[in-house]
Amino acid sequence: MPVSAGDSAPDFTLTNSADLEKVSLSDYRGKNVVLAFFPAAFTGVCQTELCTFRDSLSQFESLDAQVLAISADPPFSQKEFASQNSITFPVLSDTGREVINSYGVEFQNLAGVEGYNVAQRSVFVIDKEGNVSWSWIADAPPNEPPYSEVESAVKALA
Repeated sequence: MPVSAGDSAPDFTLTNSADLEKVSLSDYRGKNVVLAFFPAAFTGVCQTELCTFRDSLSQFESLDAQVLAISADPPFSQKEFASQNSITFPVLSDTGREVINSYGVEFQNLAGVEGYNVAQRSVFVIDKEGNVSWSWIADAPPNEPPYSEVESAVKALA
C-alpha cells in the first residue's frame, strides 16, 4: 500500500550519487521536502521531470523546501545523469529498492522486462515534522507529475 497524505514519511538513508555520502530523510527535519521517485536515469520522461524540478529549485528553496530524487539506478549512473543535466539537488540510489518498497511505489517489469523492477514515478511532499502532506503516483511510467500541484502543496506548508 503506497504512503499517502496524513502518513508519517518513512525515514531512510541512501547514497547520494554526487559524492557517495549517506543522506537520510531525517537530515532535513525542519524543512519541507519534495521527494520524487523516478524509474530510470537516461530516459526521456525522467530527464524532463528532474530538469523541471531543477528549473524550479530556487522557488522550492525560497519556500524552505529541499528536493530529493530517488531511483533504483546505481550511484555511478545517477552521477553522470545528474552531471549531464546540471542537477544540483541530491539524486539518491536505492539499488535494493528498500525505500521504494517502504513508500509502496515499486513498478515491476518495466517495459516488459521480467525482473526489471524500478520506482514508480511518484512525488511526496513532506512537511517539516516528517509527515506526508501531499502525494501523487503515476498511473503509467510516461506520465509526468502535475508540477503546479507539487508547487501548490509546498506553498500550502509555508
